[in-house]
Amino acid sequence: MAFILSLDQGTTSSRALVFDADSHVVAMAQQEFPQRFPQPGWVEHDPMAIWSTQMAVLHGALAKAHLRLRDIAAIGITNQRETTLVWDKKTGAPLAPAIVWQDRRTAGLCDRLRAQGFAETLRAKTGLELDAYFSASKLQWLLDNVSGLRARAERGEIAFGTVDSWLVWQLTRGREHLTDISNASRTLLYNIHDQRWDDELLALFDIPATMLPRVVPSSGHLAEAEFDGERVPIAGIAGDQQAALFGQACHRPGLAKNTYGTGCFLLRHTGEAPVTSAHRLISTIAWQCGNRSTQYALEGSVFIGGAVVQWLRDGLKIIRNAADIEALAQKVPDNGGVYFVPAFAGLGAPHWDAYARGAIIGLTRGTQDTHLARAALEAIALQSADMLEAMNRDTGEALTELRVDGGAAANNLLMQIQADFLGVPVVRPKNQETTALGAAQLAGLAVGYWRDAETLAARWEVDRVFEPTLSADQRETVRAQWRRAVERAKGWESA
Repeated sequence: MAFILSLDQGTTSSRALVFDADSHVVAMAQQEFPQRFPQPGWVEHDPMAIWSTQMAVLHGALAKAHLRLRDIAAIGITNQRETTLVWDKKTGAPLAPAIVWQDRRTAGLCDRLRAQGFAETLRAKTGLELDAYFSASKLQWLLDNVSGLRARAERGEIAFGTVDSWLVWQLTRGREHLTDISNASRTLLYNIHDQRWDDELLALFDIPATMLPRVVPSSGHLAEAEFDGERVPIAGIAGDQQAALFGQACHRPGLAKNTYGTGCFLLRHTGEAPVTSAHRLISTIAWQCGNRSTQYALEGSVFIGGAVVQWLRDGLKIIRNAADIEALAQKVPDNGGVYFVPAFAGLGAPHWDAYARGAIIGLTRGTQDTHLARAALEAIALQSADMLEAMNRDTGEALTELRVDGGAAANNLLMQIQADFLGVPVVRPKNQETTALGAAQLAGLAVGYWRDAETLAARWEVDRVFEPTLSADQRETVRAQWRRAVERAKGWESA
């Protein structure tokens, strides 16, 4: 029996999962790696730590499943998006720390470009906001600040890539420098309409075209991994949120999912054409399978989702384990008037305020750790509700259900709060490994392991549906207070 191996390279850990023909997880291995915060607002990773942990879990998952590489029909890759790496084309050695998607060091550069009137040009071509979140300004910063890097890049000696490109380069021993179309669409350098690297945007960010990877579909025979004396096709690649959209069987327009990880990412399938947002959501490429039409999505990004729970654990130390927050928050019926805006790395959609900072508002002498825990969970749900409201306005159609996944989706209280603040059912699938599953399915479809997407969608199973319990008036009261709190957190750093 053959299996599919999925490599899930995330913001805080690398994982590898083996899937069988029924899309069930046969084995999984996970390893965390260090986060670096060299200055306020800066977030970095060691590229070699990304690679070494990914290889460790690859071998770990195969060992747990008692499999060898010859038992794998194909490899799928999914990855933290926008994180920016540069390496030597000859040696493969990284030439700087990876600048993580959360990093805000280039906010000033984006401000200058915005002041010069380039925001609308970028939005029209890429579907994205002019923001430090995306790769282009990070790459420009590296070229301008790493000694000798720009000169070497102009001589064609340097490769740029997001994490998928870095993994493929390593897996193929430097034979392939490529990225899939979903990851390319997150760089601020890729024209999502013409589906090509855009010369005008490269000139705007002063980036040599020789650095860029070749763009390939998300599903197809893309490359061959080579290790242990064997080769296996790399047949699926997608950014983590697009992979989760696929893994949630959101294969047709109108279906949407929200992933609750380090951040929260709400994507809604919009079909074969991008939808232009009037509410500062982004239009992005969802995937392309072989020669079929490219599929698009609307997306809203919350920078700090589950990370707020990590902060309560590691920073304030009011919980010992992340899972403890549910029991703590359940000890009180409401937030006690406390609102927590976790803008540690600014605010994403629909605000796009790089200078917002975290705020806790409404504290009294009666405030306890239980209220703070509840407010933290509510903050995750309220940020997501803001995005869904903007998405409904952009599409002109109200979402009828929200599919959910990610680590925090296991928190029943959070999912109930989310349903209450949205006013629509929240649907959690039995298989919550949807990011890794989506990458596996894209790979499996390419090599004929699965017949078609319809077959996969028919196997998508519901674990639990959370129905809203708040009245419309109750919901609006909470959300109005939340909006007041958000306004107080905005622009803090610039002040």
